[in-house]
Amino acid sequence: MLEVNKGKAIIFSAPSGSGKSTLVHKLLAKYPQLEFSISATTRNPRGTERQGIDYHFFSVEQFHKLISNNELVEYEEVYAGRFYGTLKSELKRIWEKGHIVVFDVDVVGGVNLKNYFGDSAISFFIKAPSIEILQLRLEMRGTDSREEIKKRVGKASYEMTFQDKFDHVIINDNLDVAIQSIEEILIPIFNTNK
Repeated sequence: MLEVNKGKAIIFSAPSGSGKSTLVHKLLAKYPQLEFSISATTRNPRGTERQGIDYHFFSVEQFHKLISNNELVEYEEVYAGRFYGTLKSELKRIWEKGHIVVFDVDVVGGVNLKNYFGDSAISFFIKAPSIEILQLRLEMRGTDSREEIKKRVGKASYEMTFQDKFDHVIINDNLDVAIQSIEEILIPIFNTNK
């Protein structure tokens, strides 16, 4: 268990290319009481990603040390040798400010976090209207190789089987509509966090 009082948490999960991160960034910009939990990962930075801003980047060896030192709330080996996880220090940092923690995590990580937090968290599964649109979004993003895109699209079908483990499923066909749907669910939570 964390050595800090558990605060509120909002979990966003999705197959890669569903638009989850775009939705999260828009919500963070609009609501100052929300604060992003920066995930730990062993993957290399993509594009303009920065250490300690977008992710906490670690080597596989360093990540194994985090695991053995019990410094993570949850973690997963998403692909062989590629770990993602949530640092306990991130939660403590955010909750000490009285903010609501926002997670932008892979699907299995989202399920693990929801299981950990229970009713203290609300979870969203974001999905693209179709696998074809998801693949197109990944291609247009221009940050992954063809092989990486193929791997992500293949994994998306499996990840879709987890959607019933989330509190809410949002189809991200239209960004403004998806944001509005999420806001309608979150506004009551914001009002009880004052």
